[in-house]
Amino acid sequence: MNWGDAFARMPPLLADHILLAATAMLLGLIIAVPTGIFAVRHPRFGKAALAFASLIQTIPSLALLALFYPLLLGLQTVIAVPALGFLPSLLALALYALLPILRNIVIGLEGIDPDVIEAADGLGMTRWQKLTIVEAPIALPAIMGGIRTAAVWTIGAATLSTTVGQNSLGNLIFSGLQLQNWTLVLTGCLTAAALAIIVDSLLALSEWGLKRRILLSWFLPSLLLILVPLSIALWPAPDKDRLITIGAKGFSEQFILAQLIGSRLEKAGYHVEYKSNLGSAVVFEALTANDVDVYVDYSGTLWTNAMKRSDKLSKAAMREEVARWAKAQHSVTSLGSLGFENSYAMAVSGDLARRLNLKNIADLSREAPSLTLGSDVEFLDRPEWAALRDAYGLRFRQSKSFNPTFMYDAIRSGDADVISAFSSDGRIAAYGMTVLTDTKGAIPGYDALLLIGPRAGKDAKLIQALRPLAGAIPVEKMRRANMMVDGDEKTSAADAAKWLDAEIR
Repeated sequence: MNWGDAFARMPPLLADHILLAATAMLLGLIIAVPTGIFAVRHPRFGKAALAFASLIQTIPSLALLALFYPLLLGLQTVIAVPALGFLPSLLALALYALLPILRNIVIGLEGIDPDVIEAADGLGMTRWQKLTIVEAPIALPAIMGGIRTAAVWTIGAATLSTTVGQNSLGNLIFSGLQLQNWTLVLTGCLTAAALAIIVDSLLALSEWGLKRRILLSWFLPSLLLILVPLSIALWPAPDKDRLITIGAKGFSEQFILAQLIGSRLEKAGYHVEYKSNLGSAVVFEALTANDVDVYVDYSGTLWTNAMKRSDKLSKAAMREEVARWAKAQHSVTSLGSLGFENSYAMAVSGDLARRLNLKNIADLSREAPSLTLGSDVEFLDRPEWAALRDAYGLRFRQSKSFNPTFMYDAIRSGDADVISAFSSDGRIAAYGMTVLTDTKGAIPGYDALLLIGPRAGKDAKLIQALRPLAGAIPVEKMRRANMMVDGDEKTSAADAAKWLDAEIR
């Protein structure tokens, strides 16, 4: 992807990023300003408030974003709230903005010379007059310092909202990392950095104008900081009755399939949006809650993670049981397998396989204590790994987690000896890797299933548009499409989806 294509994708993501960061800052200010003033007047409360805000800062921002999803999902039994996308991102970022604003308000107000306060009291000023005429102007540099810090933090942390389904500049960064497309990564990073610098400069100009009581110098930048997010919020949205949300996990195959589904739906007259880089548990829960309308999952993932099943069935029987369970328990419709399987597979370099005479996972268990396992970020916490480890007694020297793209590079660089590869990945053959046979059948089948959420499942036109995809994609075609994105060609997921769409018609 060239710079022109990357910048073409940027404007709507930048708009979503601005709206999210601005709203989070507004909510943070609404909470932090009165809390900070009250904290100065009541020191015990102030200590507790600052301790809480500091505690929030100890939670990694990515974890804080993820934690709000199950919390909001639980609330849906009481009140209809969206659990994915804007709301969890807003709440997490607003909490993250609290500490610098709150702390600097307390520092600024407590740092005022007591003689000044005594003089104001001597003049008979009310509390409000004392705050607005005396205290706030003196504490302004410290307070604005906190606001500026919070604004920069919020803009940076908003890139992580992609992981909970909120569009932001993080879409470019996460997709670029997965695809090793550094143009996308740089576009997302540089745009976020430029936005932070512009906002910080506008806040600095506003502070300068306030200190010198120059109306235009503080009013115009403040007005700009308000009007830009407001105009984005008021911009007409697509017809919600025809808007379909397509989910995707965080690897290339999912990006390609999401684009393929989107192109089919757009041809049928729907508006589509994409929520990518979602975790396996999050995306299925989002589907059941209608936060996502359609996505592709894998039978083995649902069997072990969602259904908590460990018994072994044939692939066909497993597909039927998963479809029955999804419909009965969650009103989710499965249109069946797309025609290929993407299973976990233990893979090693061809050289290592020949040197250690590795043909199956039982052979691997013999050599495992001297080898390093590389996996994607989910695998080591999944039931599939536990089943594989226990069935073969696998005990590796060490384990490392990678982004799926870097996991394959880890084999080539020597950072890992064995990886939890994906069977539909074209890089297995392209890199001359050897897949070790699972002689005990510890890993279940992983047929790619096209899943439709409860609301979208009632739309006969949507079903009709997507049904032709069932059974239409042979694994060879999927491997080729994956390799177009992950290999040296570095084709975009959208272009790979167009190629795949033309091949399966």
